[in-house]
Amino acid sequence: MKKHNRVLLLMTVAPMLYWQCGGSENKEQAQEEVVVVEEEVVEPSLTLVWETPAELTTCESVLVDPSTGTIYVANIDGDARDHDGEGFISIISKDGEILEREWVTGMDGPKGMGILDGKLYVTDIDDIVEIDIEKGEIINTYVVEGASFLNDIDVHGNKVYFSDMEKGLIHVLEDGEISTLAEGQENINGLRVDEDGVLHGLDGAGLKKYAADGTHEVLNSTVTGGDGLIILGNGNYLASRWAGEIWIIQGDNETKLLDTKNDKSNTADIGYLEEENLVFVPTFMKDKVAAYRLEY
Repeated sequence: MKKHNRVLLLMTVAPMLYWQCGGSENKEQAQEEVVVVEEEVVEPSLTLVWETPAELTTCESVLVDPSTGTIYVANIDGDARDHDGEGFISIISKDGEILEREWVTGMDGPKGMGILDGKLYVTDIDDIVEIDIEKGEIINTYVVEGASFLNDIDVHGNKVYFSDMEKGLIHVLEDGEISTLAEGQENINGLRVDEDGVLHGLDGAGLKKYAADGTHEVLNSTVTGGDGLIILGNGNYLASRWAGEIWIIQGDNETKLLDTKNDKSNTADIGYLEEENLVFVPTFMKDKVAAYRLEY
């Protein structure tokens, strides 16, 4: 990891002091003091920490529950389009141990996940599956009429946002009803809502920020066709591309941090444990989750 120092100069000025002594005036001259402060600037990087055993078959998405630290993995276990009932959700530890390989089963092609009011919502090709986390079982399935290839999910307030990649749509599930927020998006996939409730997404045009009416602005047009999205804050984002790339976007700049295409290791819908700067990467065809330490 490359580092360099940024030098900051701080100037302090001692006040002038005047006093009278024996009828004569004395003055202490102002003094300038230059203090050199070295601020370390870190070049962004990802360093491999661990990998799970190759038992998470066709793992597509990782989600960290910030309230409990539980790490969920969505496993397609087959073709992403097949209604075969083979898909399942796993739970792993932050150290890479598979705690429950088949925590919840019976899905078809589970992908994006989001947590709201004790429920785990999962896109499942053309349905949204609702799982009661405490019970560890599916309690509801929402059929999305006309859906083609549902992909990512995120939540805020009482809303569940999810994308239909092939139809170019962003939908909202609210109080059991499904509506459409945005149309005409180019292979829209990764979704993430910031702490202020502002929705962000990744599609063929790049990284977008959406208004409440579904209109958008493009924040970055270089990292296109993304899969997973993490909002780091202060204008910093992580974006993964399924083929095997992870990028960091920092304001007007972007840097490729990881490229595993030559190893035929995918980088699908990434998760993030902020307290330890760990990025969890589902490798899809490699059937395992890899964890990387992020420095930036």
